Amino acid sequence: MRPTPPIRLAVAAVAALAATLAAALLAAPPAQAATLTQVTGFGANPGALQMYSYRPDGLGTGAPLVVALHGCTQSASDYHTHAGWQKYADLWRFTVVYPQTTSANNANSCFNWFATADSSRGQGEALSIKQMVDYAVTTYGADRTRVYVTGLSAGGAMSAVMLATYPDVFAAGSIVAGIPYRCATDLPSGLTCQNSAQARTPAQWGDLVRAADPGYGGPWPRVAIWYGTSDTTVSQPANPNESRDQWTNVWGIGQSASSTATLSGGTTLANYDAAGTTVVRLYTVPGIAHGTPVNPGAGTDQCGTTGTYYLASICEAYHDAVFFGLSGGTPPPPTSPPPTGACFTTDNYHQVAAGRAHQSLGQVYANGSNQAMGLWNVFVTHTLRQTGTNVYVLADGQC
Repeated sequence: MRPTPPIRLAVAAVAALAATLAAALLAAPPAQAATLTQVTGFGANPGALQMYSYRPDGLGTGAPLVVALHGCTQSASDYHTHAGWQKYADLWRFTVVYPQTTSANNANSCFNWFATADSSRGQGEALSIKQMVDYAVTTYGADRTRVYVTGLSAGGAMSAVMLATYPDVFAAGSIVAGIPYRCATDLPSGLTCQNSAQARTPAQWGDLVRAADPGYGGPWPRVAIWYGTSDTTVSQPANPNESRDQWTNVWGIGQSASSTATLSGGTTLANYDAAGTTVVRLYTVPGIAHGTPVNPGAGTDQCGTTGTYYLASICEAYHDAVFFGLSGGTPPPPTSPPPTGACFTTDNYHQVAAGRAHQSLGQVYANGSNQAMGLWNVFVTHTLRQTGTNVYVLADGQC
């Protein structure tokens, strides 16, 4: 977006009073329209990223913050121009920070979501993005309790990195055509994850997130997941389903939707609830390939402009902004894990017999969380804690 030229005011002096007024107006500083601005000196920046920010005119302190991560071959300016977040920042009054990587970091200007050094808490690109958040909180007075992250493709995978490594920072996030956290640890395994399904259970996916910030117990971020049914760049529905499995397991809930809805253009929305609050959403957008769904137009639920990897369908930014709680209403309160219930310690055979776990091919899994418990016999003993209706998590040594 090009900055709007300053407005220059001129008045004709027709009387002494009018001339005085004109002089006062001419002496006033010219009005400036909000624009995308590069920020330097935001921290040690170990990931060598660039920071850009967009703040609507007159935005005061205490406003929410959205971190928006571009995809490969894109830039902060490109994402700002096309994805639609500027519209809702102006309408609902919040700051958008756009991290930007370059070809010096990655040949295709992708965030290095697959590299352990850049996708771990306190390191590399992940820490650089966290430092941008800290800068916005300190310098702009952004509300630390209302920080959100979203991204496309490699940016979507990096959004998953930020939600996993800094669950204490982000209240919610969105993964658009992305890949679940820690599916890969280097470029070859990243390509494998991108192109094919992985043989992991929901509990194993969830464990990868829990290991990203050991000792953190919640509240976990709420997560929206988007994919197009004609996406051939990122394997689908494997990757979105794996992201769903990862975050529903983190929340201690099952992988069956609590409710579904059909949105504009035939997009299907599946909601997954914990303690009566939707904590995971899966959007299936029919017919679109790899990209951010946009819906150009003047309607409140319309946004963005079409372009390379910006595909005409439904406005992702609108639906995510509403999900985040930015749409002018009261933001949803932080959702804690379901209250701790009773603990049950016995062997795997009797856990299954009591209806707290189930077995498949001789292996036992806790109901709801699907955490692996080992062989179906009387020799393996575990403690299960009930965290919801027919939802149990492993609690060995914790009860």
